[in-house]
Amino acid sequence: MEKLVKGVLHFQQYTYPKNKDLFGELAVGQRPEILFITCSDSRIDPNMVTGSEPGDLFICRNAGNIVPPHAAATGGMTASIEYAVAVLGVRHIIICGHTDCGAIKGALDMNAVKAQGLPHVKEWLGHCRSALEIIRERHDIPWNQALDSSYLDEAIALNVLQQVQHIRTHPVVAAKMATGKVYLHGWIYDIKTGGIQCSDEASTRFMPFAERYADVIEKLA
Repeated sequence: MEKLVKGVLHFQQYTYPKNKDLFGELAVGQRPEILFITCSDSRIDPNMVTGSEPGDLFICRNAGNIVPPHAAATGGMTASIEYAVAVLGVRHIIICGHTDCGAIKGALDMNAVKAQGLPHVKEWLGHCRSALEIIRERHDIPWNQALDSSYLDEAIALNVLQQVQHIRTHPVVAAKMATGKVYLHGWIYDIKTGGIQCSDEASTRFMPFAERYADVIEKLA
């Protein structure tokens, strides 16, 4: 807690006074342009990675950056997505996975997760199943055989693409996408290098960040 207390004191004494006008504006409301869905992993800092300020991102975090497909039962992710799109009017939704993801490591061997006595984690990781089934089909791996760590990077990438597909099933997202008011982005953040791979517009493959956003980068230049 010592580091945390020190950080709060520094924020109150230095950071807040320097940004007093910004926080004054944010005190009466928010209008973020981006819904940023990422993993709960402590190594991921959305604001640091994107260079964004308070009020820029509406952030949702969970193990494995998972978006359950839309269903009748209400969950925290479903409600947050609905609020961000319908009320806050976000224009872009980014689903950001990352290298060395512990949740995906668990999904590769669900029997091990069960053996650890983590029933809720096992159920949650079931939302990654389609990504794992693709790997089994690609590599002709039996359904009852655990996937080893050599498939981790592939699983992380496929999981992001599958979660992008899941979010399309949410009615409020589907409606805004149909009218060109919301755009989806799949990202993979490399913890070691700081690099980002991005899905193409069809959400079928990944490409370097600079290639995906070449038009935006050109405008900035």
